[in-house]
Amino acid sequence: MSGAMSWPFLRLYILALLYFSANAILNVIIPLRGESLGASSTMIGLVMGAYMFTTMFFRPWAGQIIQKQGPIKVLRLILIINGFALILYTFTGLGGYFVARTLQGVSTAFFSMALQIGIIDALPEKDRSQGISFYSLFTYIPGIIGPVLALGLWQTGGMDYFSVLMIGIATVTGLFGYSIKMDKQKVPAPEKVEQTSNMLQLFGQLLKNPFLFKCSVLMLISSVVFGAITTFIPLYAPQLKNGNAGLYLMIQAGVVVVSRFTLRKKIPSDGQWHSRFMMGTMLLLALAAGCVSFSIQGGTILFYVGAVLMGIAQAIVYPTLTTYLSFVLPQSNRNVLIGLFIATADMGVSLGGAIMGPIADFSSYSSMYMVCAILGATMIIFAYDRRKLAVRV
Repeated sequence: MSGAMSWPFLRLYILALLYFSANAILNVIIPLRGESLGASSTMIGLVMGAYMFTTMFFRPWAGQIIQKQGPIKVLRLILIINGFALILYTFTGLGGYFVARTLQGVSTAFFSMALQIGIIDALPEKDRSQGISFYSLFTYIPGIIGPVLALGLWQTGGMDYFSVLMIGIATVTGLFGYSIKMDKQKVPAPEKVEQTSNMLQLFGQLLKNPFLFKCSVLMLISSVVFGAITTFIPLYAPQLKNGNAGLYLMIQAGVVVVSRFTLRKKIPSDGQWHSRFMMGTMLLLALAAGCVSFSIQGGTILFYVGAVLMGIAQAIVYPTLTTYLSFVLPQSNRNVLIGLFIATADMGVSLGGAIMGPIADFSSYSSMYMVCAILGATMIIFAYDRRKLAVRV
């Protein structure tokens, strides 16, 4: 195999799979644990959101530090931080979970940037979308079995096994990560190019650069919906007859994995903005959230249809927008600006818990998911753009 499926890249994908496997379990355990301790939806949303909020905050600096130090040095340090965070879950309560989520956020900011920058810089333009899609695909594979495993541990009272599992994941990920060696000819270090010294100027590009602005808004709103699903499905599903959060998350993750693989060549990798493609994706997002919302009246069939539609939308949005930006952003600050874009995804997931939690407390989970559907519908219009060709800047 060659290109995006060659062995050096497969090792990076496998490392991503190991790294994100803990989150597939924690995304279910933390809300359930919080509810058992009497925490409100708002508090649970804040604890869950701390992970992505911290990730968002450190993304731009991660891009710069990785460019200066190289991905390997950074990777090995953050694997230690991540391992410590996972061990914290084994002996602390909700307060400790907040600290652990924050530490995970710091390490994830650097981990994902190191791998994605390496993939973008190493692959030819025609293979970029496939490389990003495969990376994203492997991060979602743990979501197929992780939620079901987490529910099984919770329902059987097997929290001792949960502790063993967290320690095991931390150890295996650390050892495998330390064995990674990036061949300089395969995955070259980013070129030393002139960087804008003022980070405020870089943040200003979110508004000034029309390509970055459009992609960031689409990613932000999409991630709000994804974050609300991840955070509150474990608490919403028991309200439905025959509703099962583990099965929902397993279906969604499975669809993401299958879609990322089967649609990888359909994702544009030509530097052009495809309005119909993105508008259709936003329509899927809105329909998915609407199905989840109406399932309280329509039953579990709608609930699981929502999982399928959400998985397809999630499979398409991120790699499409990231690949597009890799073509149209200025080369001098591309890595940092992509870090800012990814930060909007992190912010959206964080807001999905922090903002949608109070809405659920004030009304209901069903109403909250309807708000998500409305947000997705507004993005259908926003995704439209008359420009056929992107102008390289």
